[in-house]
Amino acid sequence: MLDSAVKFIEEKIGDFKPEIGIILGSGLGDLADEFCKISIPYSEIPGFETSTISGHKSRLVFAEINGKNVVMMQGRFHFYEGHPIQKVVFPVKVMKKIGVKTLIVTNAAGGVNADFKPADLMIITDHINHMGVNPLIGPNDASMGERFPDMSEVYSKEYVELAEKVGKKLGIDLQKGVYIALTGPSYETPAEVKMARILGADAVGMSTVPEAITASWAGMKVIGLSCICNSAAGVSTVGLSHADVIEAAGAAKEKFKKLVKEIIREL
Repeated sequence: MLDSAVKFIEEKIGDFKPEIGIILGSGLGDLADEFCKISIPYSEIPGFETSTISGHKSRLVFAEINGKNVVMMQGRFHFYEGHPIQKVVFPVKVMKKIGVKTLIVTNAAGGVNADFKPADLMIITDHINHMGVNPLIGPNDASMGERFPDMSEVYSKEYVELAEKVGKKLGIDLQKGVYIALTGPSYETPAEVKMARILGADAVGMSTVPEAITASWAGMKVIGLSCICNSAAGVSTVGLSHADVIEAAGAAKEKFKKLVKEIIREL
């Protein structure tokens, strides 16, 4: 199926060779709309699923941004939608096969760190996989990565520093921290958020970690960015909703787009 998807996409994009991949999280899809050169609906690509989540358009978008060829996932697949974990990370493997060397993975997240505010942007420095599953379980494709890959530096320290530098250049205050992934789709209880804080997490969400693991295994450099869309349960007394997540992501999208575009320029 992987070879079929790669062949299908390469036939659609011709001599366009993406070097940077971006996975756009909830409410952050405007970047793809702004630069779209070629788009392919997921429904047409062998092995791809269609996202069922509001704010995810379910298409691959190819574009040139600041002189770099980029492929963007405008909508991701989530484990909580019922997809096997290998389906969730299938697009990352496809990106690798079509030439992507750097993956920028973004998400909407809840703030576990009490100092974080809605619409803050956080550079992911590390993650905690609390999803109870690993995307590398199963037969290993040695042509892409090792059976037992090192995860000491999933998120490139070089690129963490680059993102910090870009933030300062643009006057955007950036947080840094550890992202913990739970399966969802229910939001976390106050006790679970307390657990996440004890474990060392600063933000919590339901994605990103499987994709980052897969990209690191496949030899791609990873940049992780979270849009803090709400204070997690127990940090705030206000209830949580997906509509609030989309609204907060919308409030942050202009600075998010500026940040990502300038990071791409500097890569």
